Amino acid sequence: MSDPDLNLLLTLDALLAEGSVAGAARRLRLSPSAMSRSLARLREATGDPLLVRAGRGLVASPRALELRERIGPLLQEAQAALRPAAALRLDKLEREFTLRTREGFVENFGAALLARMSSEAPSVRLRFVPKPDRDSTPLRDGSVDLETGIVTASSGPELRAQALFRDRFVAVVRQGHGLASGKLTARRYAAGRHVAISRRGTAAGPVDEALSALGFCRDIVVTVAGFSEALALARGTDLIATVPERHTGHLRDGLLAIDLPLALEPFTVSLLWHPRMDGDAAHRWLRGCVREVCAA
Repeated sequence: MSDPDLNLLLTLDALLAEGSVAGAARRLRLSPSAMSRSLARLREATGDPLLVRAGRGLVASPRALELRERIGPLLQEAQAALRPAAALRLDKLEREFTLRTREGFVENFGAALLARMSSEAPSVRLRFVPKPDRDSTPLRDGSVDLETGIVTASSGPELRAQALFRDRFVAVVRQGHGLASGKLTARRYAAGRHVAISRRGTAAGPVDEALSALGFCRDIVVTVAGFSEALALARGTDLIATVPERHTGHLRDGLLAIDLPLALEPFTVSLLWHPRMDGDAAHRWLRGCVREVCAA
């Protein structure tokens, strides 16, 4: 059995409201013959005459009267679904959003983001989840609303991205470390003992490429998966941790950050989301909150 033509609901509504083929045709801007054909299709679909002649007019059958009570609300709901969404009421918004970020984001921006959101939408809740890789699947399947990171060739091509802030790498050591005094050269930097950061366990990265171009190679004593571990080791040893400056701001409290003597370009940390959320007013509001907090 083929699916019914839902346009026939509009036709039946007009026929029941007007009580005549000609009146329904004028209402829907159709010809009387086209309306007659639609009435015939309605009779075939419902198995009922629906409208029968009584003198010069038409009267509704019991089945048509029953349908009239149901069609009106059904059409109103369908029309409402096809209109633009109602204006967002932040004070009434009840929703939970999931953000996927690397460590350091919550420590540096989380408190300000919560304060901003609580003042505007007190019933909104946030859930931060770790970002162990660059897989775009959580954004695609909707398990994550927003993600922060660096846009690369491996990022999902359909994802939306907007810049949050620029960042750069710095060398971080404990107070009183040998590198704390004197000019830091590439030679002095490479000669130190280092803690490297790699989520995949591979230590080589842009820092090592820049050193190699100068003919140096750093001595990597230990490799860890995250910024927190690297900075904890730098805080308690003479190891050098090389981390993003802005992304690790509060994580570096009590430590000394030194400009790298390497030709490394700054990089952009972006906000990423799936395009299906473009039209969601609450999601747009959340994106604006994150951007403004990171730009402050």
